[in-house]
Amino acid sequence: MRLASTKLLKPGTIVGQAIFNDSGKVLIQKGLSLTQQMINRLVQQGITYIYIEDELTNDIQIESVISEEARIDATKTIKDTFNDIKQNGLADRSYILEKKGKQMSSVVERLLDEIMNKKDALSLLADVFVTDDYIFQHSLNVTIYSLAIGMELNLTKDKLVEIGVGSMLHDIGKIFIDPEILKKPTKLSSIEYEMIKCHTQYGYDFLRKQGGIPLMVAHCAFQHHERLDGSGYPRGIDGDQIHLYAKIIAVADVFDAVTSNRSYRDAMLPHEGLEILYAGAVNLFDKDIVEAFKRSVAVYPNGLLVELSDSRSGVIARQHKHLCDRPIVRVTKDEKQQHVLPYEIDLSKILSITIKACFHE
Repeated sequence: MRLASTKLLKPGTIVGQAIFNDSGKVLIQKGLSLTQQMINRLVQQGITYIYIEDELTNDIQIESVISEEARIDATKTIKDTFNDIKQNGLADRSYILEKKGKQMSSVVERLLDEIMNKKDALSLLADVFVTDDYIFQHSLNVTIYSLAIGMELNLTKDKLVEIGVGSMLHDIGKIFIDPEILKKPTKLSSIEYEMIKCHTQYGYDFLRKQGGIPLMVAHCAFQHHERLDGSGYPRGIDGDQIHLYAKIIAVADVFDAVTSNRSYRDAMLPHEGLEILYAGAVNLFDKDIVEAFKRSVAVYPNGLLVELSDSRSGVIARQHKHLCDRPIVRVTKDEKQQHVLPYEIDLSKILSITIKACFHE
């Protein structure tokens, strides 16, 4: 299979990975031949990339980060928690999270087990979902990325569970923001942006009152938009004033935001998202955390078409779990862009060759 831009798909293209809604229902089956109407629908729903079948790459494996069962369970837990709180408002309703706290911790422990047992680097591109409410899928993705960073930083299991719950609830304050503003498909006005920024304070004010929820979980909601140089919000704190959990979630949050499918813009590819993180690694984000994240995520995911520094072209075939920017490439074209009998080169062993460009064909 290989990765393809939905905007460049042609009728008759065969779907390589099934496309789901956020409840786990299959919307487009693997192996289905796409019509133009289906392609248009994918674009309209904000799906930027899908995996398709391809003769030269059908043996390349695209593995989901977590099992379908775990994903459905986690998404339902997040959705139910957010909706229950929304129905009760910002009042001190501690019984909701007292009920949900243990359930969320259990979900996080399951996610931890699945991520720890995964052989390859993380790539959420394998999981294509159509969702009516971005916040639930985003909260799960940020949880997965934050746990991966925490494991790379050798945090204890107790701290991993704590940051996992904090990640699930980091955007809880957004349920108290006008949905019309949250889902606005065009640029926000300055007033609307200021209203969006209030979600950090709303989330903190709610979570810190809840029994059974550690105070550090509340600080995940409060501080995840703070930045090392003091340019963040809501308080403009800097450096060591920002809790480690919030620094981790900040990296996961930004990466998922720019690499996720949205109806109003195309998703970036992972290497493009990492470039944004590295651009801010001095002033905005903790460099050690960015490096830990880079060791966890598939910078160039399996199935991605690439051009090498020596002008050969090919497709990413396999990963090295802790050397994620030096994958194994299946070369399909030579330096003159002539098709060749495919062969593989391991970029972890040939350091003189790098990936120069990526394609969305």
